Amino acid sequence: MSDDTGTPRTPAGSTGPRPEPIRFFGTTWVDHGHGYAARRIAVAVGSLAAAVASCLVLRLAYQGLQIAAIGDFVTVLMVAMFAICSALAFRHTWDGYTRRPDPDRQASLRGLLTVGFVGSLLAYFFRSLTEAPGEKLLREEYEEARRQYEKRTTRRSGNPKNRRRT
Repeated sequence: MSDDTGTPRTPAGSTGPRPEPIRFFGTTWVDHGHGYAARRIAVAVGSLAAAVASCLVLRLAYQGLQIAAIGDFVTVLMVAMFAICSALAFRHTWDGYTRRPDPDRQASLRGLLTVGFVGSLLAYFFRSLTEAPGEKLLREEYEEARRQYEKRTTRRSGNPKNRRRT
């Protein structure tokens, strides 16, 4: 259940856990409502289009290196750098959808992820074919938080004055 904004409803006055929003999806991933399927299609098409456009830009850069005639060694280094960084960025981004990334490691890999942006875009595309990117991780965390909350609130229910003394 959710309201018109896509935010899942909680009982009035409830202080229970709230789902964490996902970029482009908000909290529609909880109940797959309010255009969730259309958003997934749009995200998949958009990320694939961005990856294709990025490859075209890299192709122009490669042609620029060929025109500059800087040598085969530098050209091979540039192609290898983009290929390796893209593969590493793909793997890092893909792993980030199943577990929380370490902030220190994330900061140290920022340059590599920037160079390998095509890999990150492709990981986003492939993940959006099955779910909102990061949905599985957030769903597990949200359901665990709800279980913990329910466990805490049911333990405290009832008037302690009415308890039977043994």
